[in-house]
Amino acid sequence: QVQLAESGGGLVQAGGSLRLSCAASGRTFNTYAMGWFRQTPGKEREFVAAISRSGGNTFYADSVKGRFTISRDNAVNTLYLQMNSLKPEDTAVYYCAARTLPGLGSSRYDYAYWGQGTQVTVSS
Repeated sequence: QVQLAESGGGLVQAGGSLRLSCAASGRTFNTYAMGWFRQTPGKEREFVAAISRSGGNTFYADSVKGRFTISRDNAVNTLYLQMNSLKPEDTAVYYCAARTLPGLGSSRYDYAYWGQGTQVTVSS
């Protein structure tokens, strides 16, 4: 089991950048592929990006490809999401999640552990 806690959200102008962090507890962080999702009121939780256990493979939603970068540091049990060229439509609560299945995936149902979320607001 792993516990996750996001940080780094906030208010930023369109075109700006933010870096989200997700701190994981326990000694098993490097046994999980990880992902970032986001959610706005009234909508389903949406896949943003995923990264393999080693960090060697990544996968992005088309809407963020080329603007967002997912990375991880297994030495400090932390997952990151660097968000550049932010748009108002990126406004959402962002969640990190740990995937129990092997490989990468975009389905939220394959992720067993979730953080509490951090709000990102992009003003126009």
